[in-house]
Amino acid sequence: MNIGENLKYLRIQRNMTQKEIAKILGVATNTYTQYETNYRQPDIGTLVKLADYYMISLDILVGRMKFTA
Repeated sequence: MNIGENLKYLRIQRNMTQKEIAKILGVATNTYTQYETNYRQPDIGTLVKLADYYMISLDILVGRMKFTA
C-alpha cells in the first residue's frame, strides 16, 4: 500500500469524510483529496499529525510496515 491508500483505508475505517479529516489537519478538502489520490504528498508535519490522530507509527502510515489486525 502507498500513503494515499493507507489514508483512505484509515479514514473509511473510522467512518469519516475527507472534509472532516481535512478540517482536523487544517487543510483544504481538495488538498486532502490529493493526498488520498497520491496527486500530492503530505509534508512531514502533516504526516506526524495524521499518525498521531490515527495512533499509528509513521512507518505504518507511509507503508514501510503493514497494518496488523
